[in-house]
Amino acid sequence: MRSHAIFSRRTFRPALLTTLTSGYTLSQFVKDVVSGSTVGIVALPLAMAFAIASGCSPEKGLFTAIVAGFIISAIGGSRFQIGGPTGAFVVIVAGIIARHGYEGLVVATGMAGIILLVMGFCGLGRLLKFIPYPVTTGFTTGIALLIFTTQIKDLLGLKLMDLPASFIPKVTTLVQASPTAHIDSITVAGITIVTIYLTRKLFPRFPSHIAGILAASAVAIIGGLDVSTIGTRFGGIPAELPTFALPANIPSLVITMLPDALTIALLAAIESLLSAVVADGMTGERHHSSTELIGQGIANIASSFFGGIPATGAIARTATNIRAGAFSPVSGMVHAIVLALFVKFFAPVASAIPLASLAGVLTYVAWDMSELPKFVHILRAPKSDAAVMLCTFLLTVLVDLTVGVQFGVVLAALLLIGRISDATQFQNWERTKAAPVKHAPSWDSEIEVYEINGPFFFGCADRFSQTFSLMRKPPRAIIFRMRHVHTIDATALHAIELVLLQMQQLNVHVMFSGVDPSIQKQMVRFGLLSFISNDDICHSFGTAWSKAHKLVDETSASPTVKPAVA
Repeated sequence: MRSHAIFSRRTFRPALLTTLTSGYTLSQFVKDVVSGSTVGIVALPLAMAFAIASGCSPEKGLFTAIVAGFIISAIGGSRFQIGGPTGAFVVIVAGIIARHGYEGLVVATGMAGIILLVMGFCGLGRLLKFIPYPVTTGFTTGIALLIFTTQIKDLLGLKLMDLPASFIPKVTTLVQASPTAHIDSITVAGITIVTIYLTRKLFPRFPSHIAGILAASAVAIIGGLDVSTIGTRFGGIPAELPTFALPANIPSLVITMLPDALTIALLAAIESLLSAVVADGMTGERHHSSTELIGQGIANIASSFFGGIPATGAIARTATNIRAGAFSPVSGMVHAIVLALFVKFFAPVASAIPLASLAGVLTYVAWDMSELPKFVHILRAPKSDAAVMLCTFLLTVLVDLTVGVQFGVVLAALLLIGRISDATQFQNWERTKAAPVKHAPSWDSEIEVYEINGPFFFGCADRFSQTFSLMRKPPRAIIFRMRHVHTIDATALHAIELVLLQMQQLNVHVMFSGVDPSIQKQMVRFGLLSFISNDDICHSFGTAWSKAHKLVDETSASPTVKPAVA
């Protein structure tokens, strides 16, 4: 008896459970502790930096990495996924907080978690894998540019109260404020960026972001540089672990925050599954997309309840986790525990971190995200793909991320429909003296054969109908050869129906050959047997040709008067 439980094994299959039940040794646990500690150190500055860039206090980024990061590893569908706040959410979160405050963000994040749960249970993870590469490249590069522009203020130490949300006004404001740039902030940011670059080149196993922050903080403290720090702007980080809390007016915000919740859910799903695919490529493992979306959903609901911000799979931290020798999702859980220990016992240390240094870290993150070589490479691809990428990029930057992704996907789908439609051919065999099949009688001028090659769907149905709309001298019989048609939709069936009706009025006998059994069932279910008999759908072309030739011979012996053709 089949089970219809929501948490069926097919829908919900956590990677942690699969790994532990297949055997888990002490040496593998040690590997997970080492890799988890490493990625926890890497995640520390990023979690704070993403929260600050999003308009939140730094501890909210840490709370997200602790709560959501632990849950994503514990019940997600990837063995190596590391979850937490990411750069992709910076612009979206900042916009939500500017419009609705942190309370609105909490409601939107919780609703996004519910949407992700529904997506996971409905198996929509498979569909998200089909988002075209130019679309993902376009919106990723667009997000990177937006992140960079949000960091210029702290990167240069500009004296600005607020930055406009829109890209063009933001850039205009930054240019106008450029004379207020502060050399100390530029120095700290520059040291951070150079140290990250050199650490990656010379000591690739050492956490480069930590190295950059340590070097810049040391220079700022020893040199007595006049720069803003986490302590001066936010009063430091409270040495408290996340606690459960809910907004007071959830019902009044639900409808208002629904569009933002959909945006968060869509981006979280795309980002997490992209990260899981990258992890699969690095390890040879295979993630379970539905389980991953369910894990992401529960993680975002929990993050909203415990003072966090939206979370998703982090590609860079996941890759670091793998390179550090992770064996199972336990590594991601250790990473969350390491961050929790830092908040509990070492939070005051973070107060001395210069904001210019965190801006330098995010500038480097934005450069990594931009994947500029890939962006330039796609510009040399077919013009249609380059156009999809550029439209997605420009709309992401100038309008909105969701609009950019939606437009990019729709445009790519339309171009794909056009390509498939062009690939589907309707070939009218020439009337020659040669026999169309071996051992068949000679060609009869009263029989026409049309071969359909390729998928028969709405993209080419009109072209099919137009082929017969201008027919002036109809034959006695028409054979539609469909041996290369493996898919058909309702629009194509309707087009066939219209042609059959037209041929019936012209007293033309229509037959089909080589019809796939599944397509034949659809033709019958659609009601096409109202115009033809079941015997007119032949298994082979030879059979259809013989029947058509016999029909022509019979009608020639006792001719009937054809109706006038308009």
